[in-house]
Amino acid sequence: MTVTPTIRVQHEDFDLQAEVDLLSKGKSGIGAVVTFSGLCRDEGGTLAALELEHYPGMAEAEMQRIGDLAIARFGLLGLTAIHRYGKIAAGENIVLVVAAAPHRQAAFDGANFVMDFLKTAAPFWKKEHARDGATGDWVTAKDADDAARDKWK
Repeated sequence: MTVTPTIRVQHEDFDLQAEVDLLSKGKSGIGAVVTFSGLCRDEGGTLAALELEHYPGMAEAEMQRIGDLAIARFGLLGLTAIHRYGKIAAGENIVLVVAAAPHRQAAFDGANFVMDFLKTAAPFWKKEHARDGATGDWVTAKDADDAARDKWK
């Protein structure tokens, strides 16, 4: 059975439970479903929103490549990766990864692998918008994100 990841880049919010149900319904071989939902945090009350941009077409292609790698490497029975773009307020969803596998460790590893590569390889950019109305700079990549990705090599 060939497993193809569900990949979406969208402006609108997603429903975590609906995505889990869609991925797992009717698949009796699934023994574990792991979800990761990344939210826009308020940075101690100073951040109002993040503005997320992406490179259309290229972002989806890179997410597809990452998803295909995760399915092959961890034997996933299903994978959904959704990344939002636009201005996202503190507390709102940014990203969702749902990984389904026969066993929990493969589902956990698959979800972690996808997130580690989404943060470092997919063409998304974030700009901060402060509560006081100031527009911040584009957020730069963190060394910790690169280190998390590199552990999979």
